[in-house]
Amino acid sequence: MAKINFGGTVETVVTRKEFSVARARAVLKKETIAIIGYGVQGPAQGLNLRDNGFNVIVGQAKKFKKDWDRAIKDGWVPGKTLFEIEEAVERGTIIQMLVSDAAQRTIWPVVKKHLKPGDALYFSHGFSIAYRKLTGVVPPKNVDVIMVAPKGSGTSVRRNFLSGAGINSSFAVEQDHTGRAIERCIAVGIGIGSGYLFPTTFKHEVFSDLTGERGVLMGALAGIMEAQYDVLRGHGHTPSEAFNETVEELTQSLIRLVDENGMDWMYANCSATAQRGALDWKPKFKKAVLPVFKDLYKRVKSGKECARVLSACGGANYQKQLQKELDEIGNSEMWRAGKAVRELRPKEMARAIGKGTKGVSGRASN
Repeated sequence: MAKINFGGTVETVVTRKEFSVARARAVLKKETIAIIGYGVQGPAQGLNLRDNGFNVIVGQAKKFKKDWDRAIKDGWVPGKTLFEIEEAVERGTIIQMLVSDAAQRTIWPVVKKHLKPGDALYFSHGFSIAYRKLTGVVPPKNVDVIMVAPKGSGTSVRRNFLSGAGINSSFAVEQDHTGRAIERCIAVGIGIGSGYLFPTTFKHEVFSDLTGERGVLMGALAGIMEAQYDVLRGHGHTPSEAFNETVEELTQSLIRLVDENGMDWMYANCSATAQRGALDWKPKFKKAVLPVFKDLYKRVKSGKECARVLSACGGANYQKQLQKELDEIGNSEMWRAGKAVRELRPKEMARAIGKGTKGVSGRASN
């Protein structure tokens, strides 16, 4: 493990230099990794592990035809490497729970029934364990309970793996029955393509993750974009101008400078007018949103956001309602303008962006 200075605080992290893929294969040479769920994270983690030479099978309910057919298309063979969930759990020794958070509560009785002493129960999100009083997911004492949470979507996990970049992941051990839990955990983390792994706890992971998703990474970003776009349009700016100043310049230019060397470097490489405005207005935006973030974290920590997820996502008509909400975003003028802008990008730029996305790190929901 390596000790790295993060902004004045020294943390211990695990990199592929200290814990190679070859070492990970040696640690897990007698293990069968069962990927439970072939929706968002399942395909990426499963394919990465398979490509890295691990013994992997998939557990997916056949009644969900779209995911079952996708698994077959990706080369998983029914009866050999693709099974119904209960059989996959029976065959596996490391059970990767990669269905959605709400679905984990639903399938847990089946999974629990087929767990064997010494198995490792693996998560990529702290949700079910941290909120076990609400989810009912209480592992037996005779299994390891571990977590590797990639800091990106399944798409990013796979793209980064194929590009060789890897993706940052956190890891945690909640229960060490075998005495090998941390070794198994890190080995799987390296196997799924993590560039480096940093330690956390199940609670810290889910508290930070839910705050991030609802905040800067998704909720706040979308809300701020819509607000600025609406103000510009309300003052007579064209859709193209409003979208370019709100989204296009952020995603195609500025955020890349932040990625390269940080926010201060991005400021230093902008015009003096942009610098002055950014520095003057940053404190105002922070003051405006800090109370919102405090309320958000409070709701996450109390379990209110967990209850909301379980209630909404577990509803019979949830997919229909979800599609309605997504359509409202996609059909809004702002994102219709965005589609037109993307189509107008020079072909050379579009190809460069397409290649570049292999190294882009996206959000650990399940």
